[in-house]
Amino acid sequence: MENASARNLWGDFLDAHLEFVNSPAPQVVHFCDNEKDANQCAELVCKDIKRATSHSLLGLQLRGESLPKIGDFKIVTNWKGEAKCVIRTTAVKMLPYFTIHAEHARLEGEGDKSLEYWKKVHWDYYTRELAPFEKTPKESMIVVFERFEKLYQR
Repeated sequence: MENASARNLWGDFLDAHLEFVNSPAPQVVHFCDNEKDANQCAELVCKDIKRATSHSLLGLQLRGESLPKIGDFKIVTNWKGEAKCVIRTTAVKMLPYFTIHAEHARLEGEGDKSLEYWKKVHWDYYTRELAPFEKTPKESMIVVFERFEKLYQR
């Protein structure tokens, strides 16, 4: 793990949770594609408000990233890479964008937690995410909905 802040947080987590000492090193991530939203989402996770995230399957595939799996550990950072907390994936569900409902939006915990807000900011994000690949989001595109639990923070 190259990020010293994340490595230190992971070490502290393992000191407090010896049962995970043989777990593979976690992925180090920040949410979103800009500083303001990334920092806000990290804070929402730390406050136990944000307990889910949504990936576009196409975006993951185009970047060559693997699907999240139940039991995956991640270290959430802010935009600058400062480690904030350790999370673990508890559920992964693939569904068409048009079937996302209010409970999904509430679990993501962003903005006013409404489905309308979720659809606006995610559509805008997916548009930016897919643009470098000359693709656009569609109502029928598959969204990878990932639930997680916060396990540790300093």
